[in-house]
Amino acid sequence: MQKRHLFILAILIVPIFIGIGWLTTILGVFHKEEKNQPVKLYYADNISPSHQLAIDEFNRLYAGKIEVIPVNLPFSKFSTNERKELLTRSLRSKSEKLDIFAVDLIWVPRFAKWSEPLDSYFSMDEKQRLLKDALKSCVFEGALVAMPMYLDVGLLYYRRDIIRKLPDADAVEKRLQKSMTWEEMAQLRKRLTFMNRPFYLFPAKDYEGLVCNYLELAVGYDPDFLKSNKFHFLSPSAAKPLQMMVDFVNDGTTPHEVTDFDEFLCNKYMLDHDGVFVRSWPDFVQNLRSSYSDPSKLEYIAKAPLPHFKGRPSTSVFGGWDLMISKSSTKKNEAIEFIRFFQSEAIQRMIFERMGYLPAINSVYEDSVFLSTHNELSFFHRLLRRGFHRPALVEYTKVSDIISHFAHLAIKREISVDQALARIDELIRSNEVLIK
Repeated sequence: MQKRHLFILAILIVPIFIGIGWLTTILGVFHKEEKNQPVKLYYADNISPSHQLAIDEFNRLYAGKIEVIPVNLPFSKFSTNERKELLTRSLRSKSEKLDIFAVDLIWVPRFAKWSEPLDSYFSMDEKQRLLKDALKSCVFEGALVAMPMYLDVGLLYYRRDIIRKLPDADAVEKRLQKSMTWEEMAQLRKRLTFMNRPFYLFPAKDYEGLVCNYLELAVGYDPDFLKSNKFHFLSPSAAKPLQMMVDFVNDGTTPHEVTDFDEFLCNKYMLDHDGVFVRSWPDFVQNLRSSYSDPSKLEYIAKAPLPHFKGRPSTSVFGGWDLMISKSSTKKNEAIEFIRFFQSEAIQRMIFERMGYLPAINSVYEDSVFLSTHNELSFFHRLLRRGFHRPALVEYTKVSDIISHFAHLAIKREISVDQALARIDELIRSNEVLIK
């Protein structure tokens, strides 16, 4: 009887153990499959077609290991401030849907407190591969907190077909390539009889682009204007550049419409109305090549350094975008791999060819084969040597909002230049927030 019970018990227990073993095996398979899933890396940026190409290539190379999930914050839908606010909210909430994100290089101090310090991830050799001015924007309070994607630098574009109408066109273009003085530019306007047509355009909308234009004039007029990383608004060095901008718009040199224009609209207006000159960024032609109604006009667009003040060099403000890693991310090593990939020669060449973004690594500028088919890169490399950074301030955006608001009002002649500069100085010193 006892043997019969043991036999029955064995019949009952063995299937249970078999079932447990089967279930363990299945769970193990599922667990293994889950382990084999690629790490999902969430990357926030304006995802242009070139960005997407880079992401697709990365995902192909790292298939089964890392998958970059783009979080698109397009310039067409989000203003600079809106984009910055979205990133701020996500970082404050320690969102799992944000691992790596792109920032305007001037935002780096603002986002440093939420970002992973990167010095320990990159060797000295890796840092030395980068342009010094690109790397400079990534350091805050002595720590590396970002890595550069690409650089921008302010420059002058002009219509060669219009300049070629002058009898001494070769000499004029030669002078342009070295940088004309502002006085020479004024004389050129008279020679071209452009008194009632667009001559020189610059973005004068109430936004950061206006501040870049103003600072280029201010630093060009007085190289010490941003000395000690500070602004000096109650001085002739601050007044002269702003008065120039006001005069340009009100003496017919620049159409009044620019007070509503960013760079893109300035570029388009210059083409639409056969303007001669426009202050812009390196991606002018690439941004319009596929969308502008008369692409043949783009063939006449040429580049030059910005005009300068007599006895002073031409100066250009640096722009560009950097990559930062969320301090809350659990995928920091994977994010580092993506940064290294974006800084590879292949990707840096691709974003220059497709979008006009200036490479952040030295080797592209030193590649004689690449330069032989991309002559304009040598021009940009020389231009970068004339560049300067805006002050690296945690509250830079607040300061910039104040500058752009009152400079904009002055250009529209709603207040005087002296009133604008006095209000700028007052609000910055009192640490007030401007409510527009």
